[in-house]
Amino acid sequence: MIVILGIDPGSRVMGYGVVGVERHRVSHLANGCIRLGDGAIADRLVTIFDTLSAIITEHRPDEAAIEKVFMQRNADSALKLGHARGVAMLAASKAGLGVTEYSATRIKQAVVGRGHAAKGQVQHMVRALLDLEQAPQADAADALATAICHAHMREGLAQLAIAGGRS
Repeated sequence: MIVILGIDPGSRVMGYGVVGVERHRVSHLANGCIRLGDGAIADRLVTIFDTLSAIITEHRPDEAAIEKVFMQRNADSALKLGHARGVAMLAASKAGLGVTEYSATRIKQAVVGRGHAAKGQVQHMVRALLDLEQAPQADAADALATAICHAHMREGLAQLAIAGGRS
């Protein structure tokens, strides 16, 4: 089984989701939110690194996927989000994981079928695809959607490689 860590970056709340992929089937392993609060950004970044490192140690993912930052109107918020995202990528990379980035529209397209789906639609589809009893919190659902997107994309690339070898 391939284990994938999905990350929905945030400077106040960071979602994470862990899925297993085996024979075209994606299964839920874990999800949650890292609540960072209003403290100094440096302290929040330490919390992100330490918490994600512990999650990686516990679940031992093989790969990681993270949502790309989209342009924000507030430059200060965009910088803080970029810092948080960079620390999340560092934690995964330092643990030896390859990190793949996906745009929000690519993730929503892979999970919902529409690139501009609402958060509620993402939560609903994540719940349905992973056969969960209830929908995860929005940030955790986005992280699980990121992991599901990566599972679909890596499977598609594997199929292309197989097809290319037949020529």
